Amino acid sequence: MIKLARLLAVTLLVLAVQILSAQITLPPSGGNQKSVVTQYIGSVAQVTITYNSPGVRDRQGQIWGQLVPWGLAPNNFGTAAEIPWRAGANENTTFEFSQDVTIQGKPLAAGTYGFHVIPQENGPWTLIFSHNSTAWGSFFYNQAEDALRVEATPEKADFHEWLSYEFIDRQPASATVALIWENLKLPFKVEVSGENELYIAQIRKELQNSPGFSWMNWVSAASYCSQNNTNLEEALTWADNAVNAPFIGQENFTTLSTKAHILRQLGKTAEANETMEKAVRHPTANANQIHQYGRQLITSGMKEKALEIFKFNFEKEKGAWPTEVGMARGLSAVGQYDKALEHAKKALEQAPDQLNKDSMAQAIEKLKQKKDIN
Repeated sequence: MIKLARLLAVTLLVLAVQILSAQITLPPSGGNQKSVVTQYIGSVAQVTITYNSPGVRDRQGQIWGQLVPWGLAPNNFGTAAEIPWRAGANENTTFEFSQDVTIQGKPLAAGTYGFHVIPQENGPWTLIFSHNSTAWGSFFYNQAEDALRVEATPEKADFHEWLSYEFIDRQPASATVALIWENLKLPFKVEVSGENELYIAQIRKELQNSPGFSWMNWVSAASYCSQNNTNLEEALTWADNAVNAPFIGQENFTTLSTKAHILRQLGKTAEANETMEKAVRHPTANANQIHQYGRQLITSGMKEKALEIFKFNFEKEKGAWPTEVGMARGLSAVGQYDKALEHAKKALEQAPDQLNKDSMAQAIEKLKQKKDIN
């Protein structure tokens, strides 16, 4: 009976503590609303900033150097003698990076960091990314916990009532973050480290899942590497899978031409030519695809080969658009301007829109002057 009474007393005490510690929901103090902004850099890296956003209110002209003091401020709470600005209100402002990044050109590993700033009346400000991301504001700031310090220079800005973090410049591998409040903004650059490696690692994972059941995704993966001239040996395997993988691969102009292009990048010219020849003569190859290949050959200086391809396309498509254009370009490339002019005139009659009509009209004038139209 005594044990039961003690157990009941302990239970009531725990319940009382829980009740006393519970809080009701009230409006944010001073109007400092919690804010979260997330931005992807490219398609893989994610940056999330969590902060409390104070307003200027009736303090215009009293923010910088007063409410937010210059340099380190004396501290009458917590463990730090002097503290940087918490770059927001209330608890820690935090930055979370899903991938390794550089900040202002200096490396920072993926993770969540407390963010602090040391403002200066003149000159650059110091940005601090701290391993301690759970403290209240900067009151417990410890320089020994710094993960990174960099500098950034503030700029004048249009009036901004609420302290905000914005991504003001977004590029495929970087973004500029700006802290903006009242009449100042503080921009700094966040850049993804090893962008190509990130995407390739992601592609590998995805090709092992449902995206890997489509030959088009194998082509996209191989083409990404080809366009960035990276990971070409693995890209060739991916391109070959697009052609030959059981239940998935399809032999068509797109898959074969993708494989041929990567073979050429790897210096396997004979195999590349053989594969591209197969692509051009494949039943899925259409007139526009063959025409574009012919133009690529001209650009590469292979004029005779280009004319051969244009002739094949012309005969295969029985002179349909744009094969007359191809013949004009191929003949012009090898200096046969009179014959090229005949085809250019027919191409003008076939032109499907004004843009192409204008292009062919200009080509005709050049050919009349014995000038190459390529």
